[in-house]
Amino acid sequence: MKKVIFTEHAPKAIGPYSQAIETNGMLFISGQVPIDPATGKIVEGGIKEQTEQVMKNIGAILKAAGYEYNDVIKSTCLLSDMANFADMNEVYGRYYTENPPARAAYGVVRLPLGALVEIETIAAKQ
Repeated sequence: MKKVIFTEHAPKAIGPYSQAIETNGMLFISGQVPIDPATGKIVEGGIKEQTEQVMKNIGAILKAAGYEYNDVIKSTCLLSDMANFADMNEVYGRYYTENPPARAAYGVVRLPLGALVEIETIAAKQ
């Protein structure tokens, strides 16, 4: 049975999707862009500030579903410019200091709302 996860501490969906779905001990978090849930707008700054906000949004959804960062098993990072990879990676790495999840990173033509980064996440209960 699937359970829809929603928290006010992460951005509301900007389309016909859920923030996350939990099923069979796994949590599938939709791609998070750097929207500050308090303002509904993309955070100011560059890739580091945007990645920080994305990771906070992911953390809020993990918490709402009863998971933690160490439950994350896979991330997919989308970047509007691969030249931002190192700076994104620096911030991302602060959240996964031990046993980091599997990950893929792609450069894409454009992200929603002009974001520089979007990250989707899969977590599992151990």
